Amino acid sequence: MRSTTFLRLAWVALALAFVVVVLGAYVRLSDAGLGCPDWPGCYGHLDVPDKVEQIAAANVVYPHRPVEPDKAWKEMIHRYFAGTLGLLILALAVLAWRRRREPGQPVALPLVLLGVVVFQALLGMWTVTWQLKPVVVMAHLLGGLTTLSLLAWLVLRQGRYGTGDPLTVGDRALRVFAVLGLLLLVGQIALGGWTSANYAALACPDFPTCQAHWWPPLDFREAFTLWRGLGISYEGGVLGNDARVTIHIMHRLGALAMLLYLGWLVWRLLAPSRSRNLRMVGLAIAVLLCVQLGLGLANVLMQLPLPVAVAHNGGAALLLLALVTLNHLLWPKTTS
Repeated sequence: MRSTTFLRLAWVALALAFVVVVLGAYVRLSDAGLGCPDWPGCYGHLDVPDKVEQIAAANVVYPHRPVEPDKAWKEMIHRYFAGTLGLLILALAVLAWRRRREPGQPVALPLVLLGVVVFQALLGMWTVTWQLKPVVVMAHLLGGLTTLSLLAWLVLRQGRYGTGDPLTVGDRALRVFAVLGLLLLVGQIALGGWTSANYAALACPDFPTCQAHWWPPLDFREAFTLWRGLGISYEGGVLGNDARVTIHIMHRLGALAMLLYLGWLVWRLLAPSRSRNLRMVGLAIAVLLCVQLGLGLANVLMQLPLPVAVAHNGGAALLLLALVTLNHLLWPKTTS
C-alpha cells in the first residue's frame, strides 16, 4: 500500500511536469516571459493586478514594463503549476526519506529531484530578473526536461514497467546506442532551446534553403557566445542576421543527424527478434520522430504559428520520454 501511494504520487508529478513543460513553451513562444517583471509575485502581488489603482501603481514602479494582463496571467499560471509541481516533489522526497529503511524504496532519486527543482526555481527567477538572458532561458528549459525525465525514470523503476521479458545478447548490444541516442537528443533539445531563446526560429523562412542560399553567411563566434553580461533586455533577441542564421542552420543539421541516428536505432529495435516492449518503444520513437520533423518544417513554412511551435516543444518532451523508456527497458532494475 505504501509503495502504491508513492508510485501514484510520482505519476501525478510526472503528468504535471509535462504540463509545466508545455506551459513554459507556451509562455515563452507567446512572448509572455516578462509578463511579470518581478519574482515570485507579479508586480508585487500573488496574482495579476486587475484594479485600476493597482495597475496605475504597478506602472509607476515598473514604467519600463507596464501591465499587460494577458501576458501576466500566462506567466502566473505557469508559476502556479510549477509551484504545485515543486510541492509534489517535496512530498515525494519527504515520503522517500521517512521510508528510507523499507526494501525497494528509492531515496537518492527523490532527493536529487528536489535539488533539481530548487535550482529550477532559481533559473525561473533569473529568467525574469536577467531579462530573458538566452543561456538562462535555455538552462530553464533543460531543467524542466531534466525534471520530467527523472520523474519518468522514478515511475518506471518503481513500477518496473515492461521489464518482464529477458534481454537477449542482441538486446544488450543496443544499450550503448540507446544511451548515445538519449544524449544526442538532449543536445538537439538544447540547440532548439538556444534557437528559441535567441529568436532565431524565423531566421530562415524558406526550406531546404535559407534566405535563398544553400549555405548562407555564418557567424559561429557571435551565435554561440553564451555570456553577454547583465543589465540588457534580451526580449526580441540581440544577435545580428548572420548569427541567428547560424543557430538556425545548426538546429536543422542537428535534426538531420537525429533523423539518421534514431532512424537507424528504430530499424534495429523493430527487428522480429526483439521483445514486444522494445518493438513498441521503437515504433513510438519512429512516430514521434516523424511528427517532430513535420512540426519543425511547418514552423518554418508557416512562420512559427503558436500552436505548432508549442506542439513542437511538447513533441520533443514526448520523444525524450520515449528514449528514457527505451533505456529503462535495456537496463532493467536488478532484483535483490
